[in-house]
Amino acid sequence: MRRRDLLAGLGAASLVRPARAAGPAAYRRGNGADPETLDPHKTSTLAEATILLDLYEGLSAYGPDGTLGPGAAARWTTSADGLTWTFSLRPDGRWSNGDAVVADDFVHGFRRMLDPATGAKYASVLAPIRHAEAVNRGAMPVEAVGVAAPDPGTVVIQLAQPTPYFVELMTHQASTPLHRPSLARHGEAFTRPGNLVSNGAYLLKDFSPNDRITAVRNPHFREAARVAIPQVEYIPTPDLAAAVRRFAAGEIDSLEDLPADQVRALKARFGERVILNPALGVLALMVNVRKAPLGDERVRRALSLALDREFLAEAVWGETMLPAYSLTPAGLDNALPPPTMPGRDLSPLEREDAAVALLREAGYGPGGKALAVELRYNITDNNRNTMVAVADMWRPLNVATSFAATDAKTHFAYLRDGGPFDLARTSWIADYADPQNFLFLVESDNDGFNSGRYANPAYDALMREAARETDLEARARILYRAEELFLADLPWIPLLHYRHKHLIGPRLRGFVPNLRGVSPTRWLSLSP
Repeated sequence: MRRRDLLAGLGAASLVRPARAAGPAAYRRGNGADPETLDPHKTSTLAEATILLDLYEGLSAYGPDGTLGPGAAARWTTSADGLTWTFSLRPDGRWSNGDAVVADDFVHGFRRMLDPATGAKYASVLAPIRHAEAVNRGAMPVEAVGVAAPDPGTVVIQLAQPTPYFVELMTHQASTPLHRPSLARHGEAFTRPGNLVSNGAYLLKDFSPNDRITAVRNPHFREAARVAIPQVEYIPTPDLAAAVRRFAAGEIDSLEDLPADQVRALKARFGERVILNPALGVLALMVNVRKAPLGDERVRRALSLALDREFLAEAVWGETMLPAYSLTPAGLDNALPPPTMPGRDLSPLEREDAAVALLREAGYGPGGKALAVELRYNITDNNRNTMVAVADMWRPLNVATSFAATDAKTHFAYLRDGGPFDLARTSWIADYADPQNFLFLVESDNDGFNSGRYANPAYDALMREAARETDLEARARILYRAEELFLADLPWIPLLHYRHKHLIGPRLRGFVPNLRGVSPTRWLSLSP
């Protein structure tokens, strides 16, 4: 659909104030919100990560389709025990001021990230590195972290245990190098335009709060000649409906989130420019397995069987989510296709019959004792509609559902602090595309996320076995067995898997949907 057709369909009343005109070669990228910081060792939001992915390059990097490959390091080797990783830096790596990128830049980057004085929110990304957690707790000096620079072109990293997904961790902003002269000269102001020295495909030019952040092609980047877009403008889009109007007006070239309640209308209006693809996330009901009768796995299985996940995905979430019959989504690295929960292949009526039979075995059900449960959730329109729909699906089982709704901050703090509950909405967006980043959530010693206090020694043993295994195929089989146990026990009842929601303008070329949801600007181009 051509731009003039879109504008005619919207009408003048729907357009917002025109944005400041951009140069013809500027890519205007919708980006959620202004960053709180562009210090790569202090960031914590997706909007910040998108910008930093263009400004910095870790030892590894994402390709055009989100696959992992060499970044600042041209290659790497791993010891037989999986504990020593040796990265060989590219000899032509340069900072945006022309300085050479050397191994010590990475060593000091890791040390600053883990230094408790930095207050890094993502320090846990580096937890696999030897002594990283002790350093971050302040129990050891930063020099003790297992990262060394035997020469300017080599970074050697010692791990505490085998970590097959370690290469992906090296793409994260937590793993970026540090240009020490800039930090020494400017202190905390080293992230400001004119001060920030970066080693990625772009360098920071300007930051206009509530308007845009502008980055331009880094002339010292080793592949600057292959970076097609000379300037990218990251436009904050906290109001998604307004962002869609700006997209239709030609003021924004792409959006990385869409209003869920408008997706069907947007697909009708924009057609193939609306792109929905699977993401690294799950929405679930966490169960307090220490509380009767929810400690009875028959009750948990019955509650799960009665749920129509297709209805939730399509009717409640407007196709912006996918039905979840496993904890892990499909397509992860180092993984078999995920197992599916028992009853997946039954018809809706057969599932309801099986749920009724299980509840009656447990002493509840239609014509008998009612099962009273409380659903806790954080308030959004979609969450409220989801919980109401879940309660309606349980009603034929003689389940009496009450609700406890709070804002997100209160909700998650309540769960983290051990507040009593029956079932609670929870969600998880993975930091890396490996099944371990989902399955670790319910290990018995994971106090931060396992608020339902699930503890299965067999499950924990499989997770420990997988952590020691260096053969990736064998490890994948172990994690598969762990997820089978999870689905038999259902300490969380998976409801939906997330989808990325994109709106791609007619000028933008080279965008490839992928599970990780990453699209570095260096791989994109603009049509005339």
